[in-house]
Amino acid sequence: MITKVLIANRGEIAVRIARACADYGVASVAVYADADRDALHVRMADEAWALEGERAADTYLRIDKLLDIARRSGADAVHPGYGFLSERAEFARAVQQAGLAWIGPDPATIEALGDKVAARKIAQQAGAPLVAGTTDPVQSADEALAFARQHGLPIAIKAAFGGGGRGLKVAWQLDEVAELYESAVREATAAFGRGECFIEQFLDRPRHIEAQVIADRHGNVLVLGTRDCSLQRRNQKLVEEAPAPFLSDAQRQRIHQAARAICVQAAYVGAGTVEFLLSRDGHISFLEVNTRLQVEHPVTEEVFGIDLVQEQLRVADGLPLSVTETPAPRGHSIEFRLNAEDPGRGYLPTPGRITRFDMPAGPGVRVDSGVSADSLVPGSFDSLMAKLIVTGRTRAQALQRARRALAECHIEGVASVLPFHRALLDEGDFTNAEALRVHTRWIETEFAPRVAMAPRPDPASAPAWQHTWIEIDGQRRRLGLPAQWLGALSAPGAWGAPGDAEAASAAPPAPAAQADANAITAPLTGSLLAWKAEPGQAVEAGQTVAVMEAMKMEVAIPAPRAGRLHPLVEAGSALHAGDALARLED
Repeated sequence: MITKVLIANRGEIAVRIARACADYGVASVAVYADADRDALHVRMADEAWALEGERAADTYLRIDKLLDIARRSGADAVHPGYGFLSERAEFARAVQQAGLAWIGPDPATIEALGDKVAARKIAQQAGAPLVAGTTDPVQSADEALAFARQHGLPIAIKAAFGGGGRGLKVAWQLDEVAELYESAVREATAAFGRGECFIEQFLDRPRHIEAQVIADRHGNVLVLGTRDCSLQRRNQKLVEEAPAPFLSDAQRQRIHQAARAICVQAAYVGAGTVEFLLSRDGHISFLEVNTRLQVEHPVTEEVFGIDLVQEQLRVADGLPLSVTETPAPRGHSIEFRLNAEDPGRGYLPTPGRITRFDMPAGPGVRVDSGVSADSLVPGSFDSLMAKLIVTGRTRAQALQRARRALAECHIEGVASVLPFHRALLDEGDFTNAEALRVHTRWIETEFAPRVAMAPRPDPASAPAWQHTWIEIDGQRRRLGLPAQWLGALSAPGAWGAPGDAEAASAAPPAPAAQADANAITAPLTGSLLAWKAEPGQAVEAGQTVAVMEAMKMEVAIPAPRAGRLHPLVEAGSALHAGDALARLED
C-alpha cells in the first residue's frame, strides 16, 4: 500500500493533492523550482525538496531529478497533477520501472490517448461522433495548407501530444496557416517536449462539453456527469460548471455513452476526461481525452460528493472505487479560475508578488488556492493562482452565491481576472435561465463590457523574510534564528537569498524608456521569444515585429506606427512590462 506520495507539480494542484494525501492517511513530498522556494504547496506538504532551476525544462519537466528526489525522500508513489509531465507516458513508465506506484492511467493508455491522432482512431472504433481531420500528424505547413484547401476554413492546428490549449491555433485565412502552424509547433515543443501537430475542421462558436470518467482495475467504469467549459480565452478555460446546463436528454446520454465506450475501448484505469464540442445546430463531435485530473474537477466533486484525488489513490493502491454506481447529482456547481491576468489588456499575464489575497467563505463556497498574501507569481509558469468553486441547489442559486462570493474576493499586487468574472454575472448570454448562449469564442467576439486596465504591478521583489529556510542535501528545512541574524542572512547572496542579479532584474523600467514615443515596449513581463523583423527593416503600423512569451503563452508585439526597426534587446532576454524592446525611426 502507498505510504508516501511525491507530488510532481506545483501551485494549487500540488496543494490539492497534499490535502488529499493527508485525508487518505499518507505522507506527501513537494518539489520546487527556485522561484517556488516559499510557495504555498511547499509549506503544505510534509516534506519539500529543491529541483534547483528556474525554468520548467530544468525543474518540473526533469524526470531524472524527480525520480532522484523520490528515491532520497523514500516516496513510494508519484502523482503528476495536471500539466507538466502528467500526460507523458515515458514519465509514467520511468516511475513504474523505478519500483514506484504511478497515480494515473497505464503508460500504454497514455500513449494511445495522449496522441490525439491515435485517440481519434480509438473514438472511431468506439462509435463516437467526429469531424474531419488528418489521420496522422502533418509534417509541414504545406500539408496544413493542403488540408485547408480540401476541407475549407477555419481549421484547427493542434498539438498531437498536448492539451489545455497549448499548441492550439485556429486559422481563418489561408495566408496565416503557415505562420500559425510554426507557432503551434513551437508552443507544443516548449510545453510538452514534442512538436507534432495534426489538423481538423474547426467548429465555429461551439460549446465545449466534457465528461468526467473514473475507472478501477475491478471492471468499474463510472461517468460522473458532464461539465460545460465553453468560456475560454486563447483556447484556455476561465469558467466551468457541472452538470453542463441546457442539454437535451438525448445529447447527455450520447455524451455519457461515447465517453464510456472510448474508455472501455482503451482499457482505461484512473481519472480522465473525454471532451466534446457541441455545434450550434446540436451536433456532437469528439475532441480529445485528457489522461489526467482536470483543473475543473472540483465542480464534479461538489455535485457528486466524490473526492476524485482520493479515488485516484485508491485505484493506485489496487482498491475498487468507493462507489460502483454513478450517484445522482445533488445541485449545480460553477468554478471561476483566478488567474494573474489583466482582462483590460487582452488577458496579458501579470507575474509579480501578491500583496493582498482575501478569499470568500460561507455556504456553498470552496477555494482551492496555490497562493496567499506575499506569494510570488512567477513568470515562468502558468498564471493560475486559485479557483473559486460555488455550489447551490440549482444553477440560479449557484449564480446568486457567486455574485456574493466574487464581491468578497480581493487580490492586489498583481492583476487578476476578477473584473471579468464579476461582469460575466451581468451577461444574459451566461445567466439566462432558458439557454446558454456562450461559446468557445464568446469572450473574444461578443463579450460586451469593457473591463478597465489594472494598474501595472510593481516588479516582483524579495520577500520580507520573517524566518529563513535552508536546504540540507536538497531537502528544505525551516531555520529559526534571532531577528538580527535573519536580517544578515537575507542580505543579497546569503543562504541562497535573492542577490544582486535578482534585484537588478526586478528593477523597474527606466522612466525614459516608458516615456519614449518612438519606443516599442513590452506589454507584459516575460521573455523575448523571437524577432519577426530584421534590424533596419521598414515596418508598417500593426505589423508583428516580435513575439514574447510569458506563463507559457506567446504574445505578438505589433509596431505602433510605421518606421524603421532598431532592436534594443536580443531574443531570449528577460523583460518587465514597459521595458523598451526597440526604437522606430522615420
